[in-house]
Amino acid sequence: MINQLTKCKFEWQEGYGVFSYSKSHIDAVYKYIANQEAHHKKQNFKDEYSSFLNKYNVEFDKRFVFENLI
Repeated sequence: MINQLTKCKFEWQEGYGVFSYSKSHIDAVYKYIANQEAHHKKQNFKDEYSSFLNKYNVEFDKRFVFENLI
């Protein structure tokens, strides 16, 4: 059985990013998830992800981070 979970072909990517939050921030994380659709109407994923990388001083090359992002 094939599940259509995405609109495009799903493939594993070469890299990934992970951000963790402390237990004291759990309410904010729940709120973010609940409002994610509305949030991304104001700020797209690419811009938000870049802001996280910059906020936490993660060095990255924009040519590779979003190489295949549609």
